[in-house]
Amino acid sequence: MTVNSGTEILRYTAFSTDPAGGNPAGVVLDASALDERRMLAVAAELGYSETAFLTGRTGEGAYTIRYFSPKAEVPFCGHATVATAVALAERDGPGELEFATAAGAVPVSVVREGGELRATLTSVEPYVADAEPADVAEALAALGWTAAELDSALPPRIAYAGARHLVLAAATRARLADLDYDFARLEALMHRTGLTTVQLVWREAGRTFHVRDPFPVGGVVEDPATGAAAAAFGAYARDLGLVPPAAVLTLHQGADMGRPGTLTVELRSGDTRVRVSGTGARIG
Repeated sequence: MTVNSGTEILRYTAFSTDPAGGNPAGVVLDASALDERRMLAVAAELGYSETAFLTGRTGEGAYTIRYFSPKAEVPFCGHATVATAVALAERDGPGELEFATAAGAVPVSVVREGGELRATLTSVEPYVADAEPADVAEALAALGWTAAELDSALPPRIAYAGARHLVLAAATRARLADLDYDFARLEALMHRTGLTTVQLVWREAGRTFHVRDPFPVGGVVEDPATGAAAAAFGAYARDLGLVPPAAVLTLHQGADMGRPGTLTVELRSGDTRVRVSGTGARIG
């Protein structure tokens, strides 16, 4: 796919080696000729939850990057970062990258494991904050959930690792699987509170979670595999003491949409940043 300028638009999936799995993203490795209007138009035409645009090169393996959903620019997108890193590694070989995002510098390391490329991004400095009870109540109402259906061991919080997410934990897998929400109502709440997604989670076992991410502010019902939310959730899990200071978490996402993907979240002692890794594959 190309736009009028002849700029090439690649399509990759992240957090899966199957082009039919994971989260698809548009990738433009040279967006220097595109302004904001045209980047938004490309993202809208593709219809993926995000498209990444490399707008300049600042050094060896260093780029400025911007992310657009079909509706608006977002400060950071994890799956599009992984997709872009895999695309660069296919072109230039595995190695170290650094992306200058609106949220801050995001280093990415790409390695080849067998025949697969795996990218690991390191988040900006995360934070976790209390969620306003009225906002939680409104989110539950928009989702059609009740407070009794939440897991009391994983209380609602705002988590950030490049973008803001409201974390809500379901008490059962069935509750997580049954997602049918009021798009306009949740979108209005998210705009008012500055949220990028709502991170819905269910804890299968100690360090294994299933997650879903409604994304109405981006113009899509749900994001199939969400690296930014995964990084934020890693900060959330550490802040609440759900896992040790050094831990590896496995997040399964997309199965309920027919696009299964796996996100690996790593926490390290002495480093508050969160690492998120996954594979990727070109679509088409």
